[in-house]
Amino acid sequence: MRSSLPASAGDTADAAPAMGEQETIVALSTPAGVGAIGIVRMSGPGAAALGSVIFRPATGLELGSGEAGRLRYGHAVDPETSVVLDEVLAVLLKAPATYTREDVVEVHCHGGPAAQRGVLQTLIRLGARPAEPGEFTKRAYLNGRIDLAQAESVAAIVKARSASALRASVRQLSGGLSTRIVAIRAKLVGALAQVEAGIDFSEEDLDELDRDGMLEQLLLTAGEIEDLLRTALLGRALEQGVRTAIIGRPNVGKSSLLNALLMRERAIVSEIPGTTRDTVEDLVEIAGIPLHLVDTAGLRASDDVVERLGIERSREASRDADLVLAVFDMSSPPGPEDSEVLAGVDPDRAIIVANKLDLAEGGADQARDQARDQARDQARDQTPEHARDQARDQTPEHARDSEIDLDIDHGEALEPDPVLQRARRSLAPLLEATGVSPDRWRVRAVSSLTGQGLESLRETIELIAVGDHGVDLDEPMLATERQRLLVDESLAALNSACEGLASAKPDELIAEDVRMAARSLGRITGEELVPDLIDEIFRRFCIGK
Repeated sequence: MRSSLPASAGDTADAAPAMGEQETIVALSTPAGVGAIGIVRMSGPGAAALGSVIFRPATGLELGSGEAGRLRYGHAVDPETSVVLDEVLAVLLKAPATYTREDVVEVHCHGGPAAQRGVLQTLIRLGARPAEPGEFTKRAYLNGRIDLAQAESVAAIVKARSASALRASVRQLSGGLSTRIVAIRAKLVGALAQVEAGIDFSEEDLDELDRDGMLEQLLLTAGEIEDLLRTALLGRALEQGVRTAIIGRPNVGKSSLLNALLMRERAIVSEIPGTTRDTVEDLVEIAGIPLHLVDTAGLRASDDVVERLGIERSREASRDADLVLAVFDMSSPPGPEDSEVLAGVDPDRAIIVANKLDLAEGGADQARDQARDQARDQARDQTPEHARDQARDQTPEHARDSEIDLDIDHGEALEPDPVLQRARRSLAPLLEATGVSPDRWRVRAVSSLTGQGLESLRETIELIAVGDHGVDLDEPMLATERQRLLVDESLAALNSACEGLASAKPDELIAEDVRMAARSLGRITGEELVPDLIDEIFRRFCIGK
């Protein structure tokens, strides 16, 4: 979404310039290899002429004749040798109603490497230049069809590995983030104009800057930027996925947990300790968030050289992970090897998984009994004769009888969970040994075999991955680390301006802070041109896009 905003003083550029006379570029726009079709795409001032040279229509209708954008059937022919390269469909799309806002020709040939290569090399020999990675989208940006944030969303669409990531990227391509950024930047530019008016015309008969009013205005804008910054966690999770390491000593059920989360047999499960010698990785989607699950070798002292290498990889996976699932065997007391599992693990990015709930003494029976008793009590409490008892139970002397657990992760009251309470008691020595308050550790009791507790585990994973704001794919979000850093820079500059307004900071310095805040936001959409940055962004695209 391209737009024009008033320039702030010192801006180097306000909008991307339209491209002048350009070379015609060509590239294969479908994946290399064997497939049903292969599309060779050209863009530029010579695309129509080159397309007409190589294309021989079967019906006599020339390329581009008749209705715009109509596919024509014919053959691709080498004009120098008259050799038929392939049976093809070809289409000419006229500027400016194209992806790049230039003339675009696409030749749809058979998907074999030889046919694609023959068409591509002939067009290059006739004068087209091989396109650089992302050059088609770069031209769309430079010609004003999309802004820089939308261009990044194109790359995100191509790389999306989940339905949620795709939906969010398509939303960004429609201009959701750009609209929000432009609106916030416009407020900053307006505020800057007020501050600079007082500086430039200080000797004129103008009212002095209303510092209190300006402070209130900028604080509101800072709040909007903070709200936008909070979306970065979800944006990063959708773009990169959440790398999740499953760690623990041997035979606590790490591989079983991996299989349970994937809902298929991915890792070998055995009662023999040390079965997993290397990391096993796979992808699963939880609440729309792609998780890169990494099953690791059991952590223990070992004389086996191969197993020791696997254990070192396990520790490396734990260090590099966004989320750690530390698995313990609930059916047996914690042992010496368990004490090393949590070393160096951050409780804010970890979940303690008390596994093998089905084998824990009375665990499954107790949970079933609890569910049955709760259902019976709820039915009983609906009868009139128990209304008086319910009222009595709310009095202070009976408060202890109606104690409930507070789920510290979700901040909501839950019915007592004896199984989870016992898991916490069993693991208390290990949690206390970490030097961190046991209450900071999230604990979930599960059975990888029966599936009990897995839904609660998935909900907790979602909470850590995206925060307590949940997943709203229709809201604009910061999708890349570049965008997050620039919004962070903008907020820091704006906070500096607010501090200056609340003190005796000169108007000139306040103006510079506001200018920096607006400039950082402008770099997200490309209103602030930085050529090296633009080249770096489009270099990450694939060739042909």
